[in-house]
Amino acid sequence: MEKIKTSIVGGSGYAGGELLRLLLFHPNVEVQQVTSERFAFKLVTRTNPNLRKNTTLKFCQMDELKSCDVLFVCLPHGSSSKRFEQFKSLAPKIIDLSADFRLNKKDGFVYGIPELHREEMQKTNFVSSAGCNATATILALYPLFKNNLVDLHKTVVEVKVGSSEGGNKFSESSHHPERSGLVRSFMPTNHRHNKEIIQELSFGEKITVHFSATAIEMVRGVLATCHVFLNENLEEKDIWKIYRKEHGNEPFIRIVKDREGIYRYPEPKLLIGTNYCDIGFEKDPNSNRLVVISAIDNLMKGAAGQALQAFNIMHSIDETTGLDFPGLHPI
Repeated sequence: MEKIKTSIVGGSGYAGGELLRLLLFHPNVEVQQVTSERFAFKLVTRTNPNLRKNTTLKFCQMDELKSCDVLFVCLPHGSSSKRFEQFKSLAPKIIDLSADFRLNKKDGFVYGIPELHREEMQKTNFVSSAGCNATATILALYPLFKNNLVDLHKTVVEVKVGSSEGGNKFSESSHHPERSGLVRSFMPTNHRHNKEIIQELSFGEKITVHFSATAIEMVRGVLATCHVFLNENLEEKDIWKIYRKEHGNEPFIRIVKDREGIYRYPEPKLLIGTNYCDIGFEKDPNSNRLVVISAIDNLMKGAAGQALQAFNIMHSIDETTGLDFPGLHPI
């Protein structure tokens, strides 16, 4: 198979760098160009030192981009849509990792969670990768909302996130004395990803999702704790069957619920560098509340890994190609 020529716009950020790592080792891909306005003409290993001795590519500027087969766009939110026409002229297929095209199939983009939109991805030229917090939440709750098993207006979600979610531009809040040891509620209401969650879980009905985000001392990872209220008194074995029906054949979803040990529930640390979403749950024995817990690596299943999974589907390649790293333990 002739290799697919790809380029990355915005390769010096965390998501772009992670994507470059994945593409360099993908058997069907040739990385043609990687852009960075700030680091133009410098080796890509300047910002991605983990790739030393694996590539001699140098960053170029966006105006130097040549035509390619697929363009991955990893620009800050609000930047990609301004250059969309330019990007379309360079590549027939675009996978965008920003928030610019996620809502309401804007400009013909398919929302980028493969588990929900695999068939659409097989036919489209444009995919908008989902937000990391949204991905963890949507995958956790999708089986319940799809099967109309919960109160549509009483969902409460709290995510704990690592520092890499904020990108690699430093700020007062990322200064080490301010960030070290913190548990900081930074978006208790009105988080951008909430609109994605509502869009994907509505199934034609009006729903309410109360969503909050908290930063903790962790570099990579998202842990979503979701509280929903069941419409009927289901037993845990019934809930198991529902999750197996909807997620059982998914290559990157693992249902985690052990009765013993310290890893009885999903744990972001175990997912560093992987494209898995681990999902667990527990029913409150005293009420109809069900707590669903999910974990991902925000730079992988929440960004670059999910984008590569979509790329594989768009090109009829086994979607696990280049994404088979199982994680490390201990770490």
